Amino acid sequence: MLDLKALHENTRIDHKSHPFQLFQNRCSDMKMEECIMYLHWHEHFELITMRKGHAVFHIDSRPYTAGPGEVLVIPGGTLHVGYALEEGDVEYDSVVVNAALFHDFTHDPLHLQYVAPYLEGRIRFPVKPAEQDEICQDYYSLIHDAIEEMVKQPPAYQLVAKSKLHALFTMLARTFMPQQLPGKAAGSYFPNRERFKQLIEQIEANAAEKISVTEAASQVGLNTYHFCKMFKKLTGRTFVEYVNGCRMTEAEHLLRSSNLTITEIAARVGCDNANYFTKLYKQYKGMTPSEGRLKKEGGGLH
Repeated sequence: MLDLKALHENTRIDHKSHPFQLFQNRCSDMKMEECIMYLHWHEHFELITMRKGHAVFHIDSRPYTAGPGEVLVIPGGTLHVGYALEEGDVEYDSVVVNAALFHDFTHDPLHLQYVAPYLEGRIRFPVKPAEQDEICQDYYSLIHDAIEEMVKQPPAYQLVAKSKLHALFTMLARTFMPQQLPGKAAGSYFPNRERFKQLIEQIEANAAEKISVTEAASQVGLNTYHFCKMFKKLTGRTFVEYVNGCRMTEAEHLLRSSNLTITEIAARVGCDNANYFTKLYKQYKGMTPSEGRLKKEGGGLH
């Protein structure tokens, strides 16, 4: 079950002293190309471990496919979104890590040399490290161990998870640092990112708001042609498809959590015509709104 507002920039981290958080995402009965992670961003790193099914994640406009056992490293500040690549269940774990977790290493010259450049965004790990160097597959046991600690939460699990995560960052840095020029700026893969963030925030905050492609393009500071091209590159969807997807997911939430009638829900998500709403909901969710109201709620995403 996707909650758009919960997916917005302020991804929660419960413990400030150990700023990392595990989100176990279990998406049941997905349709092909159905959204499993709505477009969002946060200042934290995100490590995605695929458990079941296949998906594609668009990260600052670049698509990355992932299947069971694969790990993706998403830099802080990047816009990212995900879709199922097949029908059925899609399961993945997300570990969100704030760079502040490693502040007690800031006086360590080796940390400053190897890990800090990545934490500060001056250079970046590959999104799919093992695809660039297969030795990285051997490092993934570190993230699996950290996740196991977070799930079971034995005494002092925070310290064990922290050590595993720092070891993972260090091993990745050991592998990729020699390939990168010292002090080279990472650069933004998506230079219009900040304007797009504001637009996405607006779409997520008010599902009923009617906004045309022309108005959206104007907000981002692009002409309509370039806006449509960039939006499709960023999300893998046209602007209209993305807005409708957001509306239908909000409708799905309301169907399962409120006593509003289907007509009232249609109005809440910007559909004045109930018949059109039913057609749109079936297109995006594979069932009618009435069937959606009866369907058992699934797991949540971060």
